Amino acid sequence: MTTSITVIHCWSAPRSRSTALLYSFEARGNNTVALDEPLYRRWLQKGGNFGISRPYAEALLGGELPSEEDIGEAWRWEREQQCFNERIYHSLNTLLSRNNNGNGDKVVFVKQMAKFATLFDFESNFEVDYADSTQWKDKCIELVSKNNVKLQHCHVLLIRDPRAVLGSWMNSADAHGGNPHPDEIGITQLLDVYAKAVGGGHTTVVTIDSDDLAYEPSNSLQELCNSLKIDYDNSMLQWKSGMHECDGPWAKYWYHSVWESTGWDADGDNSAKKSKQSRYRTVQPSLLPALRMSHPAYTFLKTLTVSYKNRAVTAPPSGKLYEDHRNEHVFVFVGTPGQKSGQIIPREMAAISPFDSSVQGGDATWEGIRVYKGRVFHLDHHLNRLFRSAKALGFENLHSREEIVDAIFSVLAANGMRDGAHMRLTLTRGEKCTSSMNPYFNVYGTTLIILPEWKPTEGATTYDNTAGVSLITAGACRRSPPSTLDNKIHHNNMIQNILPKIQANLAGAADSIMLDLEGFVSETNATNLFMVRYDDSYSLFRSSARKDSESKDVCAGAVLVTPTADHCLPGITRETVLILAEELELKSEVRRVSLAEFYAADEVFTTGTMGELTPVCKIDGRVIGTGKKGVVTDILQKAYKRSIETRLDWSTEIPEFC
Repeated sequence: MTTSITVIHCWSAPRSRSTALLYSFEARGNNTVALDEPLYRRWLQKGGNFGISRPYAEALLGGELPSEEDIGEAWRWEREQQCFNERIYHSLNTLLSRNNNGNGDKVVFVKQMAKFATLFDFESNFEVDYADSTQWKDKCIELVSKNNVKLQHCHVLLIRDPRAVLGSWMNSADAHGGNPHPDEIGITQLLDVYAKAVGGGHTTVVTIDSDDLAYEPSNSLQELCNSLKIDYDNSMLQWKSGMHECDGPWAKYWYHSVWESTGWDADGDNSAKKSKQSRYRTVQPSLLPALRMSHPAYTFLKTLTVSYKNRAVTAPPSGKLYEDHRNEHVFVFVGTPGQKSGQIIPREMAAISPFDSSVQGGDATWEGIRVYKGRVFHLDHHLNRLFRSAKALGFENLHSREEIVDAIFSVLAANGMRDGAHMRLTLTRGEKCTSSMNPYFNVYGTTLIILPEWKPTEGATTYDNTAGVSLITAGACRRSPPSTLDNKIHHNNMIQNILPKIQANLAGAADSIMLDLEGFVSETNATNLFMVRYDDSYSLFRSSARKDSESKDVCAGAVLVTPTADHCLPGITRETVLILAEELELKSEVRRVSLAEFYAADEVFTTGTMGELTPVCKIDGRVIGTGKKGVVTDILQKAYKRSIETRLDWSTEIPEFC
């Protein structure tokens, strides 16, 4: 009969509730042995003290009971004379000798500080060869073989916000002299632990945030046990107060707060979460170097937790966070002007400063750009408009055109994107040196953000270009005239667009039509608008089944109408459609258009870089034409698709990727 035993190596920085988790596993009963930092003494022997005073260090190294200690505690000091591998051997032997009536998995839980990792061999999952450690490793292997034990090693990274770690660390200054040495704090070492633990590819590695344990203990412990493939038991939520059998002899210097607790979810002062409640700590200047070093490591490790992956509080309409699974791991570009000043980083690690003008006041301009079959469509047009908007906004110390193009190609290459992609390119006024609306404080140059995604022209995040969409008329707000806010500046002040979009969402429509102050149609909250009026309905109907080669004859019986750009952005796709209409000898009008004309139109469609040309079948409940995509819309859709493939002067070739 095979006996399964799981050895859980829990690595953490100090002051990360690791002792509470130790007690939590100890509470599982006879099927678990809990070990408290069995590498601590060896670490001190190797000179890992970092110049910090530890009043118990001499006694721990010597294995002798300090004179001020109760003689009844001598066994704790003697136990620490055993090497790590010996402690593991005795733990395995103890579990094999216990009869737990088959209830629950057998577990050895080992609490470790990340700074001890240099003494651990992540390939064998034993202490590195040292003195008598080798013979005890051999004894462990022999014990496992003799008793037909299936031994599994798992690694848990218990993380905590470094600001909280450092604040709690300084509260115990009596035990260590208040030295905030970055290596002593240990968060950066957790990165090394993670790299070594996953390096072999044969070990389970789980990352958990101690704040999740404190505030959702039951769910967090269940998720942890599920990840480790061991049974969860409600007994893990409670433990006795005071000193525990598993505690190391140093416990009285460090464990006072957890000794006062009786569980994760106990009430009031007996709760393990008490340590984070209502503590508003000042960050001392002496802590800043350690904090600056530790925070990037914590930020990365946080992305590995279940709580981070499940952080969405609601689901998008499709029910999927990522319409294309590749978007979960896209790279983005963020940077300031200057040779190679930008960074290409995974989306979950991308950030801009809270002092950036886009955050402070939506002070930025943007472009949406599509990639088709190895080419960027209308790249020059989009960059021209970007720089016109930046000039109108009075941006200074801008990225050069060459820098932006290089950044675009670089981030596309990082993602391997040559087709079926869309980029959101944002240029902000840049980071300020202080919080202010005044551009005088923008001293670092513009910030460039390029967010590429795998995004089809038809899908959950775009539109249905075959069956068409429904629109409503916005009542939330009107399109502003140039005297208020000129929409020819492609700016990030988009509240005028967002409020009508919310209205459309609530009405079950794709978008909202926005009117100008006099009630004429301007555009939708996201796209430009076109309508088609048939001058010779019979001729057009008779021609609707003709082949594409005869499309000019079909278009001869129609008039294409789009609102003037007085109150809207003259879109690049809108401009392309007008050019195609002229080539198809389709009569077009650019003028003020009333909502009633759109109601009565024979066809309506929208245009935009994201979704190209999208037929509109209803407006405010009124059926447009036949309620289906019209023939002129279909002809223009196909002409637009052809232009992407054939009008190479309208696009820019993407260089080959290495």
